[in-house]
Amino acid sequence: RCIRDRPLTAKALQDGLWQLHTIELRGFGIGKHKDVDHPPAGGGAGMVLKADVVGPALDEARRGTPVDPRAWPVIYMSPRGKPLTQAMAQEFSKAEGMTILCGRFEGVDERVLEEYNVQEVSLGDFVLTGGEIAAQALIDATVRLLPNVLGNAASTQEESHSNGLLEHPQYTKPAEWKGRKIPDVLLSGHHGNVDKWRREMSEKLTQERRPDLWEKHLKKDS
Repeated sequence: RCIRDRPLTAKALQDGLWQLHTIELRGFGIGKHKDVDHPPAGGGAGMVLKADVVGPALDEARRGTPVDPRAWPVIYMSPRGKPLTQAMAQEFSKAEGMTILCGRFEGVDERVLEEYNVQEVSLGDFVLTGGEIAAQALIDATVRLLPNVLGNAASTQEESHSNGLLEHPQYTKPAEWKGRKIPDVLLSGHHGNVDKWRREMSEKLTQERRPDLWEKHLKKDS
């Protein structure tokens, strides 16, 4: 079961703060059956998306877009790509737009990635049946950083990973729930002490849960 609220990215799409256009790869398929894949060269299991299919699809997707990859990056969701980070999402949010290639099967002909200067991005060390879910995660992480999408822009500056640390615990009313109380320091009204507590908790959680991030944080401050 999934407990959820209405996604802000959907509201932002309805409000015209961003746009989404999808292109079906099958429309560029070859032959009677509109084939989009073929067994890998050299043998092996699975199928590979064909260069002469994916290439024309990317040409269609990129028509009228800037050539500069910083202004309009072309991204391939791939388990062998660079892990998606908050810093990466922040850079993507500054672009005019992006083209995302959702892979399937054993992947995409390498020549396509080379020809179109494609950035490979991964959600983590696992494999999905296709790149669509990964693309949705990338879109959500990026769109939420666009102006006016979130009600409070300052919240993106204080959340996990924005400063290299995990976010501190959050609390709200009621002051006591099932015998658990909000820490006194958060109700003290002393902003200096609140900031200090939040910093200490961020550091504590990062050390405990993400020692890799903590190590990077220490190197950055040294």
